[in-house]
Amino acid sequence: MTLATVIAVVGPSGVGKDSVMEALAARGDDLQLVRRVITRPAGEDGEVFARATEAEFDAGLAAGDFLLNWDAHGMRYGIPAAIHDQRRQARGLLVNLSRSVLLDAQELFGDFVVVSLTASPEVLAARLDTRARESVEDRQRRLDRARLKLPEGLRRVIEVDNSGALDQTIETILSRLQCESA
Repeated sequence: MTLATVIAVVGPSGVGKDSVMEALAARGDDLQLVRRVITRPAGEDGEVFARATEAEFDAGLAAGDFLLNWDAHGMRYGIPAAIHDQRRQARGLLVNLSRSVLLDAQELFGDFVVVSLTASPEVLAARLDTRARESVEDRQRRLDRARLKLPEGLRRVIEVDNSGALDQTIETILSRLQCESA
């Protein structure tokens, strides 16, 4: 049985990862979203995710419920072990990952592609202002992190500028993924 390619969508805050992933999944090309577990406080929304308290997250870690986990922006993130079951049911799985776990994910999944989204600093700042989830200090920290590079050693990386129209970004990604699988 062939397992689905895991497609990590990465990029700085405000680059549009969630919008891109949702649009790709909605296209009907048998790409499915992987829902992360996040210790995001109640009242803070954004992407579709499973909310967990710190205690619930710790219990999940102890039980082996996560294949990958990391801390960022004062929250904890986990990729459920159930992703293995999901890989049997789709052509590709879209997952929002931290740059810090990409090499681990590449080793874990084997068939793994990174879609690295970029956007101009002005676009990133405007998008963060629009979503208004962060304090001024947190917003600046997120903008400063936008300059971080991907780790060395990734085998398959597709870089796409998402400063413009979402439809164009989606077409570019689908075209590049098609070339990757050919």
